[in-house]
Amino acid sequence: MRIAVVGAGTVIFRDEGVGVYAQRYLAENYDFDGDVTLVDGGVLGFQLMTYYTDYDKVIILDTITMKNDAPGSIYNIPGEELLGLGSYKQTAHEVEIVEMLEIAALNGNLSDVNIIGIVPEDILSVKAGLSDTLKRAFPAFVGTALDELERSGVTAKPKPKPLNLDEVIEFYANPTAPRGGIEN
Repeated sequence: MRIAVVGAGTVIFRDEGVGVYAQRYLAENYDFDGDVTLVDGGVLGFQLMTYYTDYDKVIILDTITMKNDAPGSIYNIPGEELLGLGSYKQTAHEVEIVEMLEIAALNGNLSDVNIIGIVPEDILSVKAGLSDTLKRAFPAFVGTALDELERSGVTAKPKPKPLNLDEVIEFYANPTAPRGGIEN
């Protein structure tokens, strides 16, 4: 089974970058025993169509806007459930993700897709990093992605020299700075 794990979001808008950070965190801290491609999806939007149609399974890591839920709440939503969930479509890239799901579904080409989303606290501040609320919830967010990979038959093996979340955030905050374990 070919699996793509796509981190979506914008790292310059605080919590909006959590999906990108999570994807990089997984890449830096785990080896996978299956055919897993980790993708810094940023705000790819319509370019995600390739992943929706060429992979057997796609896991999208992103913020998710759910009314009346506390920041840090985590969801694992199958793609077919997301097709009718209008409350998810709050930011430009959220709209594009759902629209691409709808187009792929109409073509009968849709992979098995899961959105692992976390409710953000701050997506308006122009600042790299995460709010304290999302930093506290980050291990559970990454754990939800690892659980979904395990349900798909993939085992994650921790790398010997793990990087912490702050080191991953620093990679995006200062992309030209010298690095210990992170490759540009």
